[in-house]
Amino acid sequence: MSASQRAESRNAPLGDQGKVARDVLESLLEGCQVIGFDFRYLYVNATVAAQGQRSKEQLIGRTMMECYPGIENTPVFFALRRCMSDRTHHSMENEFTFPDGSIGWFELRLVPVPEGTCILSMDITERKRAQLALAKSEEQLRHAQKMEAIGRLAGGVAHDFNNMLSVIISYSGLAMDSLKPNDPTRADVQEIQNAGYRAAELTKQLLAFSRQQVTQAKIIDLNESVAGIDKMLRRLIGDDVELRTVATPRLGRVKADPGHIDQILMNLAVNARDAMPAGGQLTIETGNVELDDAYARDHLGTEPGPHVMLAVSDTGSGMDKETLRHIFEPFFTTKPVGKGTGLGLSTVFGIVQQSEGSIWVYSEPGKGTTFKVYFPCVEETEVPGVVRRTPMSTRVVTPRGKETILLVEDDAQLRHLILGLLERGGYNVLVAPTPEEALHVTADIDLLLTDVIMPGMDGRELARRFLIKQPETRVLYMSGYTGDAIVHHRVLDDGAAFLQKPITPTALALALQEIFEHHE
Repeated sequence: MSASQRAESRNAPLGDQGKVARDVLESLLEGCQVIGFDFRYLYVNATVAAQGQRSKEQLIGRTMMECYPGIENTPVFFALRRCMSDRTHHSMENEFTFPDGSIGWFELRLVPVPEGTCILSMDITERKRAQLALAKSEEQLRHAQKMEAIGRLAGGVAHDFNNMLSVIISYSGLAMDSLKPNDPTRADVQEIQNAGYRAAELTKQLLAFSRQQVTQAKIIDLNESVAGIDKMLRRLIGDDVELRTVATPRLGRVKADPGHIDQILMNLAVNARDAMPAGGQLTIETGNVELDDAYARDHLGTEPGPHVMLAVSDTGSGMDKETLRHIFEPFFTTKPVGKGTGLGLSTVFGIVQQSEGSIWVYSEPGKGTTFKVYFPCVEETEVPGVVRRTPMSTRVVTPRGKETILLVEDDAQLRHLILGLLERGGYNVLVAPTPEEALHVTADIDLLLTDVIMPGMDGRELARRFLIKQPETRVLYMSGYTGDAIVHHRVLDDGAAFLQKPITPTALALALQEIFEHHE
């Protein structure tokens, strides 16, 4: 600026300079407001009016408390008071509730001015939402990884435990079979076997949580599932809890194991009953819903699209946020010692995950709880093939036959048990502790009895290689859990003969009987 221009500027009318200042302030992307010592708005630019969702006419001359009731209890108001009294600068990040109820975030600079305080504000709402969304996604990922790690641990424990239970249940059964009905020790051995069966039920729940069950999935109508279990649920929850069902007509179809749906309903009903010791209302609803991208983003592993909802709500005691963070973890329970295993909700979680669904829960202390399970809607109408399983029986039946069986099992104690059962039944048995040793067997084999999950090579790969040499050999798989390779990568084909651990003499006998008769 030249000397003449500077002189001209000094001699310019004050009104013109004020107009320039106002034009600059009105053009700022940053909000600018001047608050008087009585907390009245003395000046606001257009950006402040837009940020606060109030016009200038609604703000100028009125107090902050009149324009935004409750603002006097917020951190920004406390900072403003300090600025007014101390005449010092302050910087802060402020969460602001707009008149329409939505939330925004602003970076604020508070600057003392002769009239009071000038507040400069920059809207950072979008950046903050992105940060919060990222933090939420990271938290969900950490939670998913934790649940996956717990699931793998639970599955591994169940696998090893099933091997031990096979020994306990089988040998106790054989011991009882050798005792006379009036033998005084018979009752003691019976208790050992009963404890083994109860422990086997616990391992089933662990397998459900870890998504390591062999499922019998079918195309089903959840309305029919709810109606089919209605009477059982009413007996389960008692007379002081009112059961109400709301079934949506023309409900979409889902692909799931019918028994698992019953298990979900029973576990959630029991959980609800325990939350209503003085009685209440239990509501089961079904519905067709369309899950959008926003829901899918908030629930890892969920795909947007048409789903079928199964909701279970109660009017019970509810849960706080800290409890909600842990409810699906195995053995976590808020019930007194001896009143629950802590496996009910973890079982539900595992079943839902294995069915490619998602589960959402809302609860507040004293206001009840709602669980919503979403299953992907399917268009198929046919019933898919399933792995054939032999049910567990308490009746002791020992294997009988003359065929040659190649037993492949890496657990020495279980291998010894099965070998003894087969030899007692007249079978000719060859034993291989590893798949590699099994592949070196040259004798003619009628049946390959193999564990599914073994070090180095899984049972299906062993069977594939063995059948190249002996294509007429039958195959019976056995496992205490199916593992990732089976459930997600389909190690077992539909229709494969499968024997679920824990192994019992009866289950083994029935499985062998079925597979040999089926191939005659």
